[in-house]
Amino acid sequence: MPQSIKKGYKALLAEADAVVPALEVGEARALQGQDGTVFVDLRDPREIEREGKMPGAFHCPRGMLEFWIDPESPYHKPIFGEDKQFVFFCAGGWRSALAAKTAIEMGLRPVSHLKGGFGAWKKAGAPTEMGTTKSGEKGSAG
Repeated sequence: MPQSIKKGYKALLAEADAVVPALEVGEARALQGQDGTVFVDLRDPREIEREGKMPGAFHCPRGMLEFWIDPESPYHKPIFGEDKQFVFFCAGGWRSALAAKTAIEMGLRPVSHLKGGFGAWKKAGAPTEMGTTKSGEKGSAG
């Protein structure tokens, strides 16, 4: 029997867009390097190796986000307990919108995401660097 999907990705993204502030690249660039802001890169390590990374961003694979946010989880990362503004991003903005909505539902605040993701960041000529990032670590500018 074929599956009957009740809610598609477009509906999920619309729900996320209704509650998650989306930052334009210019707005995000103004926050980069500020002590009170953490950029969270949700992309797969292969994407980072291929496309580059945002200097100073904290790498959190999308599949680990909920476990790293929750202080009761054995996988909790202390950075998510800090009094900071969190800006999530992925390659194009869809995963980060959904992830940011989940983070907000978990109680993390303030949370926003980068509209258009790393692709928009790179296209706008914002700072990038090549190399690899270990999950759970900040890049060189952090």
